[in-house]
Order: sequence, then C-alpha cells, then structure tokens
Amino acid sequence: MYCQVVETDKPLTPAAERILTVAGKLFYDNGIHAIGVDTIAAEAGVTKKTLYDRFGSKSDLVALYLRRRDERWRERVRSFAGPRTTPAQKLLKVFDALADWLDTENTRGCAFVNAHAELPSPDHPGRQVIAASKQWLLGYLRDLAVDAGARNPARLAEALLVLVEGATVAASLDVAPTAVATAKRVAKSLVDEATAAQHNSASRR
Repeated sequence: MYCQVVETDKPLTPAAERILTVAGKLFYDNGIHAIGVDTIAAEAGVTKKTLYDRFGSKSDLVALYLRRRDERWRERVRSFAGPRTTPAQKLLKVFDALADWLDTENTRGCAFVNAHAELPSPDHPGRQVIAASKQWLLGYLRDLAVDAGARNPARLAEALLVLVEGATVAASLDVAPTAVATAKRVAKSLVDEATAAQHNSASRR
C-alpha cells in the first residue's frame, strides 16, 4: 500500500527542499531502485528520521520528485506559447519547448519514461504523477486545437501527443538527433490540414 503523495503547494522546509533536490538528482542520474533512503539522507546531510518525517516514504519522495519535474515542464510549455501567438502557432511551440527541455533537462533521457519502467505497479503514486502529466499535455493540446478551429480537435491532439512522445524517446536515445525538428514538421502538416477549413472560411469574409 502506498501513502498519500506530499502536496507541492505546501511549503517545504529548507531541509526538505535539500532532500528533494538531492533525491531528484540521484534518482535521475542513477535510477530510482538503485538509490536508497540511506544514500539520499547522507548526501543531503540529514538523518533518515528527518527524511521520513518530511516525506513519509520513499514512494512519496519519488512522486514529489516527478511532480516537481512535471511542474517545470508545464511552465516551460506555457512560457514558449507566448501571449501574441495564435492557437495554431501555440500547438507548434510545444515542440520548441520540447527541444529546449531536452537540451537542458533531459541529458540522461526522459525522466518519466525511465521512472515508468521502474515503477510497474499502477498504484504507485509516481505512476499517477506520470499519467496526470500526459493527460495534462493531451488536454492542453486539445484545448488549443479547439481554439484553432481544427475539424477534429481530439484526433489532432492525440496525434500531436504521439509526435511529442516519440520525438522525446528518439532524441533521448540518440536514434534521431533531429527528432524534434522532424516531429515539428509533421505536426505543422497535421495542424495546417486540420485547420484548413477554418482558414478558408476566414479568407472569404
């Protein structure tokens, strides 16, 4: 049985923030299963009791590490959208955000893909964070597709999500160094096709 995930809107103490920062780096660099609470506590300069007092369990610490990472990803996506871009342009800006994210945050592959492989139980709070992150992006893309006047917003959003996920894995594995740029080109074709009727209608007004 897993514990309730620690909420990120509740301020953490300086010691807890230090634990979370250290744990996040260790989990990402070495893998979740390879790192125990003894190592995290020692690297953070705290006792195991302090770690458990702040986070309850390793599972909850893993989940909070993933949630913090997801929060940064969402903020990156929103920041690239910009206030002066059209909904159709915002859909493509997701790929610009992804390229920047891979350059700065995913130096050892996708943290969520890596974590998903290490957390087989669907009840693990970390798995729930991963699922929520993907659902958020799908919803974000779908809302933009609606605003862009796409013929089938849900279908377009799903196709773009597949491109994002595929490009993430391909780029992380160094299989296709230009995976994100390629995905963006394909995405532009899909967006243009899906919104063609909207553009034609606007041009006739």
